[in-house]
Amino acid sequence: MQSETLSADDTRHHGVRHALQAMRAIVWRELLKFSRQYGRLISALVRPLLWLAVFAAGFRNVFGVAIVEPYDTYIPYDLYIAPGLVGMVLLFNGMQSSLAMVYDREMGLMRLLLTAPLPRAWILLSKLTATAVLSLAQAAAFVIVAALLGTALPVFGPQTPMVLLAAVCAALMLGSLGLLLSVHIKQLENFAGTMNFVIFPMYFLSTALYPLWKLEESGADWVYRVAQVNPFTHAVEWMRFALYGKDPGIAPYVVVGTLVVCFALASWGYDPQRGFGALTKRGGPA
Repeated sequence: MQSETLSADDTRHHGVRHALQAMRAIVWRELLKFSRQYGRLISALVRPLLWLAVFAAGFRNVFGVAIVEPYDTYIPYDLYIAPGLVGMVLLFNGMQSSLAMVYDREMGLMRLLLTAPLPRAWILLSKLTATAVLSLAQAAAFVIVAALLGTALPVFGPQTPMVLLAAVCAALMLGSLGLLLSVHIKQLENFAGTMNFVIFPMYFLSTALYPLWKLEESGADWVYRVAQVNPFTHAVEWMRFALYGKDPGIAPYVVVGTLVVCFALASWGYDPQRGFGALTKRGGPA
């Protein structure tokens, strides 16, 4: 009886070790691939830095942001949009991971991965973890360069764990959204059009560039309502409030809830009997 118990424990430990090795291999593969794509890091930084150096600089002296939560004083516009630009980095990389998933599927790599002797959800979680690691690395690079340009975010201090938690959850949420989209994007040619209907509405209909109260004050009612329910708004607000050690309200619940729902739907969609396997029936790549 004791030997049977020991054998069951050994099998369980071996299974956990095997699963962790698989996750490490997938994450390491993505990191190696990214390390050879210098242009990808440059393009990830150029986009938000252009907004910071040109757009924000142009409005720096036009208006500041009133003393509203989470701020205790007036702040310049560039400091307000900096968390939104961090969100932009996470958003674009999360969507770019969707492109990588479509490419891997067309090349047959995803089919190979999904036949591994591991739960399908674990394989997808490993891909999601790799996406989040790359997103956070790019976001950290942006924060450093932004500080060198004179827009230093209060990252370090007692609020640091809260900032890290908010950034990690935002990266995972946007990565899971990209994962879900990759289920429905069947060909690389359709990627650009689909992304235009996801990235830009999510970004511009949020608080990344302007606070909610300004939208309400200006009479843009429908934009205000959409921004309220936009999960990207809550991801940005969570990071913004975390930077100043303030209570983010319902933002964490919305972000984590969206993460769970998107990941669950993606796992369902990659079921060979449903979304992913249906490619074979339509004559898609094997």
